[in-house]
Amino acid sequence: MNIPQSSFPRVIIIGGGFGGISLAKKLSRKEFQVVLLDRHNYHTFQPLLYQVSTGGLEPDSIAYPIRKVLQGYPNFYFRLAEVLSVATDSNTVTTNIGDLKFDYLVLATGSETNFFGNETLQKNAMTMKTIPQSLNLRSLILENFEQALLTDDLHEREALMNFVIVGGGPTGVELAGALAEIKKGILPKDYPDLDTRRAQINLVQGSNRLLPAMSEIASKKAEDFLEKLGVNVWKELRVTDYDGKRAKTNQDTLFETATLIWAAGVKAMPIKGLNATDLCTFGNRLKVNDLHQVEGFEHIFAIGDVACMTSEAYPKGHPMMAQPAMQQGENLGENLVRMLEGKKMKPFAYRDKGSMATIGRNKAVADLPKFKFQGVFAWFVWMFVHLYFLIGFRNRLVVFINWVYNYIKFDREARLIIRPFKKQYQTSK
Repeated sequence: MNIPQSSFPRVIIIGGGFGGISLAKKLSRKEFQVVLLDRHNYHTFQPLLYQVSTGGLEPDSIAYPIRKVLQGYPNFYFRLAEVLSVATDSNTVTTNIGDLKFDYLVLATGSETNFFGNETLQKNAMTMKTIPQSLNLRSLILENFEQALLTDDLHEREALMNFVIVGGGPTGVELAGALAEIKKGILPKDYPDLDTRRAQINLVQGSNRLLPAMSEIASKKAEDFLEKLGVNVWKELRVTDYDGKRAKTNQDTLFETATLIWAAGVKAMPIKGLNATDLCTFGNRLKVNDLHQVEGFEHIFAIGDVACMTSEAYPKGHPMMAQPAMQQGENLGENLVRMLEGKKMKPFAYRDKGSMATIGRNKAVADLPKFKFQGVFAWFVWMFVHLYFLIGFRNRLVVFINWVYNYIKFDREARLIIRPFKKQYQTSK
């Protein structure tokens, strides 16, 4: 990897997400040699991936080069690499570009879509966890409408314009709202020779309410907003099979659809080489103590989605969201400095800053620690918070200009098929 030898202890961080970046910033001017490994050379602002999928933003608006994030920091090195395994006996990380020894290892690998063992859904459903996946989804949505213009088969046409979103969390709710606004304000103008009124957006949730991690009032208000936009909300319903044309459920409900989008959950991505006994039984996450140390190790840490730090308040670990990852990265950075100075490390204490979700133009719900509110004000707060946490002045400016333009013109100009996408389906065995 051509990483020079140093008298400073080497910290290898695997993953350039919210946790990894926060940690790297904390250590950037300290007496550590910091090596950050990631499969991509950019950091993705995942909360806005749904806007890339629906043509509201271009991908470079929510991505930022990792090298530029930590540009000019001494003793910092980035390598574009896929980590294959970790050898804990020799303190070595094995990657597709070579091996590297560490003094301290931090796993910040994040999460991936969880299909709960359903291989057919994993093969046939669309996902939205990365920028390439979001671009694929954008292309498929637009190509479906182009194809709907060409077919004389009424059932095929309606299936092409029928969207099923599985999962009623923030991602599913926000995506359903965005698609509903496209149906209402954009499709009639783009496809005047197509009866776009027959397009359907179905949101399927397995539990008895949307946004289960938020308050009941936020859940109810989000459902009201979606129904006013024309979204079909299905509760206590689970999709069990999908062959590319029909989605089956546990209640024999059948959806004729050419697009099924899976947003029903995530699971952690631990690295090969750590014992399976270190995993929590839920979410595939690594068990860590309140100092972020992986169970059984003093020099290997995990933060963010991959870490399962249980407590009385969080018996299944902290929410797999950006805020816990960022706070854990900052706390671990402080602790590594304390360790270097021979001081006692500080246990992690999560500060819940609240949850928010937007359902569309002037519609959002917000649960803050002391206040809960919905509607226009919540929508403006949601926009401000997301702009604030975007990395880079250019990204903030571009996103803000896009949002203002889209608001005034009621448009989404990034609805471009840059690279055609063809989904390959497999049937259930």
